Amino acid sequence: MAKPKKQPRPKAVTPKGFRDYFGQEVTQRTEMLRAIADVYHRYGFDALESSAVETVEALGKFLPDVDRPNEGVFAWQEFDEGGNGDWMALRYDLTAPLARVYAQHRNDLPTPYRRYAMGPVWRNEKPGPGRYRQFYQCDADTVGTASMAADAEICAMLADTLETVGIPRGDYVIRLNNRKILNGILELTFGKVKLGKLEGSKEENAKLQAVWDRNVEEAILRTMDKHDKVGDQGVRELLGPGRRDESGAFIEGWSRSAEEIDVVLSFLNSRKENNQQTLDGLYKLVEGSEIGRQGVNELKSICALLEAQGYEGNRIVVDPSVVRGLGYYTGPVYEAELTFEIFDEKGRKRQFGSVAGGGRYDDLVKRFTGQEVPATGISIGVDRLLAALREKGRISAQAKGPVVVTVMDRDRMADYQAMVAELRNAGIRAEVYLGNPKNFGNQLKYADKRNSPIAVIEGGDEKANGIVQIKDLILGAKIAESATLEEWKERPSQFEVPRGDLVAKVREILDSQG
Repeated sequence: MAKPKKQPRPKAVTPKGFRDYFGQEVTQRTEMLRAIADVYHRYGFDALESSAVETVEALGKFLPDVDRPNEGVFAWQEFDEGGNGDWMALRYDLTAPLARVYAQHRNDLPTPYRRYAMGPVWRNEKPGPGRYRQFYQCDADTVGTASMAADAEICAMLADTLETVGIPRGDYVIRLNNRKILNGILELTFGKVKLGKLEGSKEENAKLQAVWDRNVEEAILRTMDKHDKVGDQGVRELLGPGRRDESGAFIEGWSRSAEEIDVVLSFLNSRKENNQQTLDGLYKLVEGSEIGRQGVNELKSICALLEAQGYEGNRIVVDPSVVRGLGYYTGPVYEAELTFEIFDEKGRKRQFGSVAGGGRYDDLVKRFTGQEVPATGISIGVDRLLAALREKGRISAQAKGPVVVTVMDRDRMADYQAMVAELRNAGIRAEVYLGNPKNFGNQLKYADKRNSPIAVIEGGDEKANGIVQIKDLILGAKIAESATLEEWKERPSQFEVPRGDLVAKVREILDSQG
């Protein structure tokens, strides 16, 4: 009889496009999210935690280039006894689930409904450097009002949020535009491209033409959204004959005329010295388009409301080059960009770039209710913002670990646990060493690996004399790096104190470490 085949051990590898987050990163993210939540709460927004799984039908096909139910999202089909079943998917953002939640519970929710949400989202996309398939978002939205005051409030709250977490004025700008202005430009500039002879009915042909026109418009908007990456020439090529990218692959263009492309570039480059001048220029560009004029008027209203609250023009600016790629935006759109310089992986200077974006999406809830429900909101890229704070030195590269109480006599574990309990009850993070206490050096190595600020030592002699030794590990490391023998003697890093003074001395040392 053949031996049963041995099952291979599973590989201990992270799935492609995913990563693990360890203590320090999780703690930093939690603290930052708490600070953001405080700002949102101060503005009157309520927390919402919705399901991580939605039906594909509820999520909708809003990811770019999606033509299959499970493309762009992590999806699966749940079958019933009859072999039928719904497609389910992990949420790809926090906005589409909000539309479902509001439509489902609207009779029990206040109008307008102001909510914030924080959590992971998943995208079934090709991973790359710094680009993962699971990442955190932090959203705030107002559903149920068409007032531009809601959009102005979102922009003001975003500015307050960036400053609260540690991005100072001068290091960020919130850029505003309006999709209605973009629609006005398209309406005035781009003629319809007839598909030629179609063999269907008049109604079917009209639907095909409408789909084509919508695809062309979306392609033009996506191209405009790439302006900051490819520049004027790149936009000209993508809208015209086509473009060869950095890898050498050729991207088909949209064969628009030079005159049409000139209008697009004039629009993208129409930002002036101040918001009023930019708005005046936009009025001229969309003259003759009702939807375009409406978009400019909405931006004018937002700017006036922000100015009244003290959010001056150099913090929140009208910038026609902001497009935002998602197809569900219907009005004002905004993007928070960090303006300080960093070095990329090739050592080149570049601006840090965008950390948040959003806008008005008045048609999203309508998919469920059949009635238009105005809504607007913002989404912060949590990992991007954390990276920015590290670049600015607002978050320590290495977080402090716990105070470590060493074990000199394993039979006296109760004494050491009592010390830890006192420290914890005083609000000090602390732990007892739970490894093999035989080698004291290993205990200090453990404390070093944990980035512990302090080690507490109580051997038999200390116990008999009612004292403890408290070792300042951070000061000790600094002295060991550069101190002379005299400095070493003058600046001891280990203190002997009465056992009753344990908590007070530990707190004093922690305060001195900052």
